[in-house]
Amino acid sequence: MSPRRTAALRGFRASAPFAIVMLPFGILFGVIATESGLTLPQTIGFSVLVVAGAAQFAAVQMMADNAPVLVIIATALAVNLRMAMYSAALTPHLGTAPGWLRATIAYVLTDQTFAVAAVDYDRRPAQRPGEKAAFFFGSVLPVCPVWYLSTALGAQLGTAIPPALSIDFAVPLTFIAIVAPLLRSPAHIAAAVVSVALALGLAGLPYNTGLLLAAAGAMATGALTEIWLERGVRA
Repeated sequence: MSPRRTAALRGFRASAPFAIVMLPFGILFGVIATESGLTLPQTIGFSVLVVAGAAQFAAVQMMADNAPVLVIIATALAVNLRMAMYSAALTPHLGTAPGWLRATIAYVLTDQTFAVAAVDYDRRPAQRPGEKAAFFFGSVLPVCPVWYLSTALGAQLGTAIPPALSIDFAVPLTFIAIVAPLLRSPAHIAAAVVSVALALGLAGLPYNTGLLLAAAGAMATGALTEIWLERGVRA
């Protein structure tokens, strides 16, 4: 078996467990989107074009609350700012790929694919760029197709899912599974603590603007913590 195929299979196996929570996650979004007034094509198109579960949830809920368009866009962008940080972290590994390939990677970049790729690249720094790209796309297979299909399933089911069958657990469970293994430095932990504290403390603000402030506060905390630690080491 070629090194690239081996890397792709390793990527598939690494992200396969995420499919277990992606299924109810996508179904939940499909249900919420249709209950908020989106049609089946609009709901599926939203997932195919955006491919960002957290931002989609935030946007749809704010649309249902008749929030101003600019606030919805700002919130979605704030939620997805982490993708810029993901891209920067992957650039040393995948930045030499052709432009079309980098564009495709950017399209399917998710929390799950980044998490498994970052761990694998740290463990195997000697991999060639082609192997790293193969691993990344292997990790995409259990994530993005499941997201598309589960969204369509949820949109078709709509209100047919009884309230007693709660599937909203999938949202926090997914992000706990992604974030927890990545909290490997004091800066990461400080940012996580501040984000949780601010998000809970500012939950009463209108149009989820507390989420914007929590994201900004967490990023500032992480950056300041790293600066303080570097100064401490130099001193």
